[in-house]
Amino acid sequence: MDVNVTVIGTVFMDCKGSAGQHYNPQGRNLGNIEFVHGGVARNVAENLAKLALPTTFVSSVDKTAIGEEVLQRLAESGVDTKYVDAVEGRGMGMWLVVLDEHGDLAGSISQMPRLDVLETMLGSKGKAFIAKASHVVLELDLNESITKKALALAKANKKPVYGIPGNLDVICHNLDILTGMDCFICNDIEAGRLLGTEFAKRSVEEMQQELRRFVERTGLKAMVITLGSKGSIYYDAANGMSGYQDVFPVEMVDSSGAGDAFFSGTVMGLMRNFSLAQSVVFGSKIAAWTIESRESNCRDLETRMQQEALFN
Repeated sequence: MDVNVTVIGTVFMDCKGSAGQHYNPQGRNLGNIEFVHGGVARNVAENLAKLALPTTFVSSVDKTAIGEEVLQRLAESGVDTKYVDAVEGRGMGMWLVVLDEHGDLAGSISQMPRLDVLETMLGSKGKAFIAKASHVVLELDLNESITKKALALAKANKKPVYGIPGNLDVICHNLDILTGMDCFICNDIEAGRLLGTEFAKRSVEEMQQELRRFVERTGLKAMVITLGSKGSIYYDAANGMSGYQDVFPVEMVDSSGAGDAFFSGTVMGLMRNFSLAQSVVFGSKIAAWTIESRESNCRDLETRMQQEALFN
């Protein structure tokens, strides 16, 4: 089956401040401040297109020069943006983030974009772009209406869905949206909220047992939990296989976007019919490359993939 991915979610503009030396949250910190393109779904759409998967993005941007810049970069990356509407006022969100001297997240504030544009798009054009897709990637925590409408369209058209969380609120109150989903990927903090346990205090074996129980209880087909620098664990309900994947060594520059990169590489593997175990290796490698980048995406992802034996 030819792959043609539709990614549904939001665009953010990230304002990143990186401390040049020891970060003091109560004091003045010298460093570097820059604006970069971000947003969970936008990051994933760019990654998938650069991983040579035909990708359509469904979202909105501001009707400004910055919005035009976002669309231009997506188009240059190979993303089809005909379902991205440019609107007046909060068509995209803002993420203010502070990184410590090691490139790790020290604090952040998010301003959500308006979601009525995306909701209207799903109602008027959803059948068209879902029917065109071979696979659907959905940012799950937009709002309950958008999430359930997108999932219903995908189910009616028998399209596999891969879910990535935003802020977890929708999922926590509607666990049934995970039922039948082909793969759900989240980090250990998010998993702790969903599973009601502190993963930091559990062994890998205990975490795998918790993961397996959660997948079987919710009716997920597969799930992966990233553990930061400790790697990731996964469970595939179709064959009952669970496992652990270590991280690749990296030179830390900026950890933001690493989770989206991991998700992108993993679902790329699944869409190309690799096993979940092998797909998680792809995700780990792409996350490592992104951590070594100052942006939320690895800008030379295409070149790196072509030169990496793992992908050839």
